[in-house]
Amino acid sequence: MNPISMNWYADPESRVYDNKLFMYVTNSLPFEEQKNLDLVVTEDLCDYRTIRNILQMDTYQGANFAIWAPTVIEQDNKYYIIFAANDIHSEEEIGGLYLGACDTPYGPFCNVFADGRPLVNAIRFGAQPIDAHLFKDDDGSIYLYYGGWGHMVVCKMNGQMNGFEPLSADSQDLFREITPSEYTEAPFVMKIDGKYHLMYSGGSWIEDNYCVRAAVSESPLGPFSYYGDVLRTAELADAPGHNSAFLWQGEYYTAYHRRTPGEEDYNHRRLCIDKLPITDGKLGKVTMT
Repeated sequence: MNPISMNWYADPESRVYDNKLFMYVTNSLPFEEQKNLDLVVTEDLCDYRTIRNILQMDTYQGANFAIWAPTVIEQDNKYYIIFAANDIHSEEEIGGLYLGACDTPYGPFCNVFADGRPLVNAIRFGAQPIDAHLFKDDDGSIYLYYGGWGHMVVCKMNGQMNGFEPLSADSQDLFREITPSEYTEAPFVMKIDGKYHLMYSGGSWIEDNYCVRAAVSESPLGPFSYYGDVLRTAELADAPGHNSAFLWQGEYYTAYHRRTPGEEDYNHRRLCIDKLPITDGKLGKVTMT
């Protein structure tokens, strides 16, 4: 039953490992109080347990607050996490996207770089380095999508999972802007029937116009063409957004955050799960419950 946790949580990244659902979440608190990330785990979508503070924070140099929006991927029996820190607004500030690793999906995740540096500190194509999402294609290639301030960037992780390689054989580009229509933040990519479907948040997270849109492409590198909305404010909830998706016992679901109508504290966001309809190969509008 929604919400699935009584804690203030946002930005869930959902992954299924060993028949368990792992949801990596932001602590929805004032920026200066966001010091670590939590994990919510379930084996049946009924009973949930919380694991607090899954990052070994002393390994991430300068990451002190605004610890946001994790993404996790498994590669060669190791689990990698990317998250944003410090809400940086220039390249002179310390922070950006940090990369950690662990032998289990539970953490604690430690920085892959011994010197503690971030993976991405630069502001490319006008995209604030936040809201990372890792997607593994059928051939094993792993793509990183990220970006705030209305700009979305794609890059391709290298085989060592500690940097980037050219996006394609005919290009030496390591980063490319592929911003879809009315994009704000929070990309998430899934593959259906050979096509790449992108969900992303539009509007403003503090307004009722915050929502999730869907777009499709023939390539993981885009371009992505908008075709419909997945989540929007309704009588039941305000500002649903920053979602992810997962396959559970043959059905697709989305994990997302939302606010109770009338809630005056914008940080009072709750973690929810609902079925994600797919019709004729496209993502449909979610009925919030």
